[in-house]
Amino acid sequence: MSEDYRDINRANWDSRAPIHARNYGSERLLADPDALSDTVRFDLPRLGRLDGLDVVHLQCHIGTDTLSLARLGAASVTGVDLSPVSLAEARRLAEAAATAIDYVEADVYSAPAALGRQFDLVYTGIGAICWLPSIQRWAQTVAALLRPGGRLFIRDGHPVLNSLLLVELGPDPIDRDQQPKISAGGELAVAVELPYFEQTHWTEWHDASTYAGQDPVGSPRSVEWNHGLGEIVTAVMDAGLQLTGLTEHDSVPWEPFPGLMVEDEATGEWRLRDRPERLAASFTLTAVKPA
Repeated sequence: MSEDYRDINRANWDSRAPIHARNYGSERLLADPDALSDTVRFDLPRLGRLDGLDVVHLQCHIGTDTLSLARLGAASVTGVDLSPVSLAEARRLAEAAATAIDYVEADVYSAPAALGRQFDLVYTGIGAICWLPSIQRWAQTVAALLRPGGRLFIRDGHPVLNSLLLVELGPDPIDRDQQPKISAGGELAVAVELPYFEQTHWTEWHDASTYAGQDPVGSPRSVEWNHGLGEIVTAVMDAGLQLTGLTEHDSVPWEPFPGLMVEDEATGEWRLRDRPERLAASFTLTAVKPA
């Protein structure tokens, strides 16, 4: 019997959750009832207020962004995640913040059946869809969860970013004599080494620590898939949703390439220190389900 990607990733995220609970800035959210997570604060100009809306947050993890969505005026907020340990942390945070949030344990594709209702907004945040094997099934799930007139909001790591690895260059690259800004031989640079387009089989990782804290991860194995930007847009349209916006950003909320990135102190986002215009690091996509 082949392994189930959900079992692998559930164990990985269960082991990450306590580490992230100590390092995601929960104290700041509890100290200030109006505070938002850095991710939702970045999203706010495109997301807007959520007054009176029923909101579902897919792949909500430990709920810092979910709590932030509730603070934007939503009538109800539901978080969905496959990791029970993550959801336990999310429930603790919501209780400490005296905020009513419903958390449901389910993988993304099972969310419509697990929830049994539809919503005005489906929100998906950073670092989510790479854990799913089929972007078509994801978009169909979103469409099933939306009421007529409801909308999708996703900001995630850009598939270009997900296809890159940090490498040390050998001899000076070709054309550096014409383009002296190109990284020189011996310098660190990023190179396209991983799949850009969705593949049938996963890409496997074994990471002893996580991006948010250096404590050892109990289950270091994880598996993921990249999805090209065209594949994402096409999947959304094939699911019957109408695209309303697509923006590419030069920043992302974590440091994917240590030594090459600089943090924006105002936003908590990271971008390339040298020529950040080279890299589409994240994207925002919005769509609506026709009424």
